[in-house]
Amino acid sequence: MATPLPLSDVRILAASQLGAGPWALSLLSDLGADVIKLEPPGRGDEARWIPPFAADGDSLYYQALNRGCRSMALDLRHPRGQEVLHRIVPSCDAVYNNLRGGEPERLGLTFAALERIHPGIVCCSLSGFGQTGPRAEEPGYDFLVQAYTGFMALTGEPGGPPTRSGVSVVDFSAGLVSVLALLIALRSSAASGKGTEIDVSLYDTALSMLNYLASWNLSRGIRPRRTAASAHQSVVPAQIFPTADGHIVVMCMKEKFWRRLCEVLGEPELARDPRYAGFAERLENQEELLARLEEEFRRRSTKDWLAKLRGVVPCSPVYDVEEALADEHARAREMVVAIEHPVFGRLGQVANPIKMAGVRPEYRRAARLGEHTDEVLGDLGGYSSREIGALRVDGVIG
Repeated sequence: MATPLPLSDVRILAASQLGAGPWALSLLSDLGADVIKLEPPGRGDEARWIPPFAADGDSLYYQALNRGCRSMALDLRHPRGQEVLHRIVPSCDAVYNNLRGGEPERLGLTFAALERIHPGIVCCSLSGFGQTGPRAEEPGYDFLVQAYTGFMALTGEPGGPPTRSGVSVVDFSAGLVSVLALLIALRSSAASGKGTEIDVSLYDTALSMLNYLASWNLSRGIRPRRTAASAHQSVVPAQIFPTADGHIVVMCMKEKFWRRLCEVLGEPELARDPRYAGFAERLENQEELLARLEEEFRRRSTKDWLAKLRGVVPCSPVYDVEEALADEHARAREMVVAIEHPVFGRLGQVANPIKMAGVRPEYRRAARLGEHTDEVLGDLGGYSSREIGALRVDGVIG
């Protein structure tokens, strides 16, 4: 018999849309969790309609974010929607949402609303700004939160416009924080029999990621700013350097790497120069030092520099997305997978990043809107086919 996946005994009812929540929950689904996605009948998750390649309520965007999750079309705003919810919740371990402000309370998705029917239920809310505070009721998206929390002010070249990261780093980070909190609470609930309410936000997550930059400001009034060549705020050299035919990233995050770089450059005396002897000295004299290093790196191709530096000094080429996915290390780590889809055919996707000895994640396509509605109602809610038909006629389900 095949070994059960580690989360095969976990069932999560999720009212989540777009990116942060669905993506994080899909990682749990890959590892066995039964994630039942509640979607509004008719249109479903907005991600189903986002191009490219969106057709008939499905899209590559939706497929990438909702892998392996079941779909139930349920109108929680319908007078009978709460009745359906309450019949399903006792069969679940957690209820998850990524709704803003008071929406979870209005839709009956909080621990206070569900404790009576399931004392051990864990209710997790992931929102833009959290359940409290002056912006709690505002929609919160990755782009907005990057602007609010200083990320955009720190990204891009000095003198240029504030710049958003090309990847939704706040969305994905907050999603991971939310499911980490969810798994911690599930462990506590299993031990005590008492559920809880979790409040995670993109905003709080992004502020926490300012970390040492925030500490510099709060403790000494230092105002971090954008740096040229995507350089580290305080470590020199640690940045992009132009080469003869492109770019390379070099990071001397330890003193030994600085000494090794000097040796590779054929200038070991640089490491002994009092102006560049330590982190503080190199930071103080960075203008002169970086000009010298830039001149050296322009003498050779990126390929030549990588051959000299790999395994000696931390370095990397600057890939585009296609090159990143084709890299030999990505393939060796089995980070590119393929899933069959009845309409789109063979879908290429990135794999689950969690590696566990003896565990092979199970990759399945995302569901059609309402594909599992009848199945969930029958198996978890005990509804008969006649009752299900009546709910559909009344517009409670899709």
